Amino acid sequence: MPSYYHGKYGYHARKKKKRKFFVILLIIVLFIVIIPLTTTAYFAFRAFFNPNVWIKDGSPTSVYIPTNTSFDDLKTMLYSKGMIIHRRTFEWLSHFKDYDQHVKPGRYIVYPGMSNNELVRMLNAGEQTPVKVIINDIRTKEELAGHISKQIEADSVSLIQLMNAGEYIKQFGFTDQNILMMFIPNTYEFYWNTTASKFMERMNKEYSTFWNSERLAKLNQTGLSREEVTILASIIEKETNKNEEKPRIAGVYLNRLRKGWLLQADPTVVYAVGDFSIQRILYSHKEIDSPYNTYKIAGLPPGLICLPSIASIDAVLNFEKHNYFYFCARDDFSGYHDFSASYSQHLINAQRYQKALDRMDIRSR
Repeated sequence: MPSYYHGKYGYHARKKKKRKFFVILLIIVLFIVIIPLTTTAYFAFRAFFNPNVWIKDGSPTSVYIPTNTSFDDLKTMLYSKGMIIHRRTFEWLSHFKDYDQHVKPGRYIVYPGMSNNELVRMLNAGEQTPVKVIINDIRTKEELAGHISKQIEADSVSLIQLMNAGEYIKQFGFTDQNILMMFIPNTYEFYWNTTASKFMERMNKEYSTFWNSERLAKLNQTGLSREEVTILASIIEKETNKNEEKPRIAGVYLNRLRKGWLLQADPTVVYAVGDFSIQRILYSHKEIDSPYNTYKIAGLPPGLICLPSIASIDAVLNFEKHNYFYFCARDDFSGYHDFSASYSQHLINAQRYQKALDRMDIRSR
């Protein structure tokens, strides 16, 4: 009996001990598995969703990523500005989403407090914010190329090369002498990483859109070509900034052209001289030998003297019909003009204005 009970109780004791061992082993295994899993889950959660973008002044900022930027270059750019709080999580998520192998160029608006997931998703999807490209008050191709290159990634050299490439320009219906007229002054939206060729293609589409059927119908009424209308509009652009006066000034020049008179447009003389600070045209200026000097050369000049605004182009297309052949700036310097049909009246207006210039001690500049 004693040995039997000893064996029975010994069996239960061993079984209990084994059960305890397995419980302890299970707890150890769970700790080994769960703790790393929990740590990984926490790290992943933080990498995905915790705010990880810091911007000094707390305002959204533009990040420009040039074409062919590597992930290392991008990290240097962001880290140098202190924009990424936890670099390790940003790099881990970028690798997880394969963004580190496919950096996309462009302009991106980054907001303070963005998570890695929000930032990497935007960059990885190439969700750019367009830039507003403003074209106005341009006189030469070089000036236009420099102006555009400050607003998109395409550099001025590549832009001017295309503007001077005769065979390339021919596809748009222009030459390297009149290509400027293809650019209609306005505000356009472009992606920052637009190439020079894509910029040219877009502007040609805008030009075609601008010259719609309504404007083409009015063009026929002027008796001028599109190029001639644009050249005349460029003169009017520099004559006045008063849009309400522009159709009347257009009428004056069209009257002169139809009569075969010299245009005698002061802005063309300024262009010929090349000194755009001139405030008073002198007789010496009018004697300059240039195809742009309309005091000596009949008809329109050979090209634009600036990019005319839409208002100036439309002023020519909607020119005012009248019998004026002369106009002169008013002596109150309001920017408006006095118009006259006779030369005698024009002389009176001109003398009044010249005296006002003398009183203001305004010389040639």
